[in-house]
Amino acid sequence: MSTRNRLELTWVGKDQRPRLEPRILLEDPAMSYHAPARRGDADQFDNLLIHGDNLLALKALEAEYAGKVKCIFIDPPYNTGSAFTHYDDGLEHSLWLTMMRDRLLILRSLLREDGSIWITIDDNEMAYLRVLLDEIFGRQQFIAQCVWQKVYSPKSSAKFISDSHDYVICYAKDVGQFSINLLPRGEKQDKAYKNPDRDPRGKWKAGDLSARNYYSEGRYAIVTPSGRVIDGPPQGMYWRVSKSKLDELNRDGRIWWGSSGSNVPAIKRFLTEVKDGIVPQTWWTYDEVGHNQSSKQHLKRILPDESELFITPKPEELIARVLVLATGVGDLVLDSFSGSGTTGAVAHKMGRRWIMVELGEHAKTHIIPRLRKVIDGTDPGGVTETCGWKGGGGYRFMRLAPSLMQRNAFGHWVISHDYNAEMLAEAVCKHLGFHYQPRPEFWWMMGRSTERDFICVTTASLTHEELRAISDEVGSERTLLICCKAFMARTDAFENLTVQKIPQTILHRCEWGRDDYSLRVAALPEAPTESAHEPSPAVRTSSAKTDVGTGDLFAAKEKDA
Repeated sequence: MSTRNRLELTWVGKDQRPRLEPRILLEDPAMSYHAPARRGDADQFDNLLIHGDNLLALKALEAEYAGKVKCIFIDPPYNTGSAFTHYDDGLEHSLWLTMMRDRLLILRSLLREDGSIWITIDDNEMAYLRVLLDEIFGRQQFIAQCVWQKVYSPKSSAKFISDSHDYVICYAKDVGQFSINLLPRGEKQDKAYKNPDRDPRGKWKAGDLSARNYYSEGRYAIVTPSGRVIDGPPQGMYWRVSKSKLDELNRDGRIWWGSSGSNVPAIKRFLTEVKDGIVPQTWWTYDEVGHNQSSKQHLKRILPDESELFITPKPEELIARVLVLATGVGDLVLDSFSGSGTTGAVAHKMGRRWIMVELGEHAKTHIIPRLRKVIDGTDPGGVTETCGWKGGGGYRFMRLAPSLMQRNAFGHWVISHDYNAEMLAEAVCKHLGFHYQPRPEFWWMMGRSTERDFICVTTASLTHEELRAISDEVGSERTLLICCKAFMARTDAFENLTVQKIPQTILHRCEWGRDDYSLRVAALPEAPTESAHEPSPAVRTSSAKTDVGTGDLFAAKEKDA
């Protein structure tokens, strides 16, 4: 670490930043799924399940969803030794930090100003993640680091001390605008309220009248209704109220002296006057939010043939706790490490909108079957009963479009043959910061940046006469950027037009043809043997890169991403 104006992490490769291509998203209608009818106003149909690299997917979402996400929940790779067996700790740590940094920067831009991000992590990277979050979000945006009791019994195989917890770290986008909800009250909390004196105001609970905080009027003698004299509060303590205030509370029947009238006074706190909920704490027990074994059993019930991929999935109750605290009905929730789809399933049952991203094939083998059961109302367990979920809503299955540019036979970058005219127009809009909004009544109005500034994308070659006709139709009150294959005209002749050639106008904006920014470890070279004095050339070469192979870490790690 280095200290300048603020604490920052440094690591190998930190200065290397990917130049991401803002891909467009394409729907696969065969994979999308919706309930046949609307069940109620809380039904959400515009949810997105995105299959593809999560860094590219986040970049694809940025143009439309920046500043719109209320809550982000992610369960990233924990960077355990089993996931990075081919590299020493220093290099694996750097790769993990780079992976997280690149994604957290975009995730922050997607959050609403009153939004928050919640991240589950274990001790392997917790401390470093906290400093990384301080750097990206700001240390003042830290809300809490909750401890989740993930197992209910110790492991006899533990080398030293059995690991029983993970962390749930929360940061706000802007702590000044962020607010947290109370947890709902239950029978456990209300059971402490009684009414032994049959007070007409209802049930109450006795509260201590003494405290350690210094209070100048907080030391005086009290005479109980039975005549017993109490010289003062306990040693080192002070009465919370003055003598006059105590007399006032007593006249109002808010002081409890015990059934005999001789107890130390206690203040009566009525159930009708307490908050509608409970202030959350940082200790989350398994009986409140579930544990790994219960979540795995739930997964086996809904996906009996496919559940073994996830060794330690997150329980639905854990996600529900986060969404209760951080969101309301209709808010947008994002999970870019979706794993078995727990976040989307819970958000759906709770009436939240959601976006999930998953690279692995389990997006189709696990998440889709799970979500269909949720939509059909046939998903038992989890938070189904708590939410009173009966089914409804739907989602769209989206894929990342291929790279817009590809090399031709001569090695030159050209527009990909996979792109039709509509895809090309949408992609160029995204690259140049325009919102893709084609208007049928104006063929040239394909996107806009403001109410008066528009873009037209065409593969045609435009003549001077054609540009003049377009200029006349655009008029003096609007401006138009034209991206075309070629043009034969003096473009400065039209004050309301700017004409550029494609692909030259976007050629140097980003990396082209790269489809995977994930940490992939299955195809890494073997580490050198202990007898070797020098690493092999293959190891020296690969250790300098962040694109490290073709396996799938996200499918292999022991968690529910």
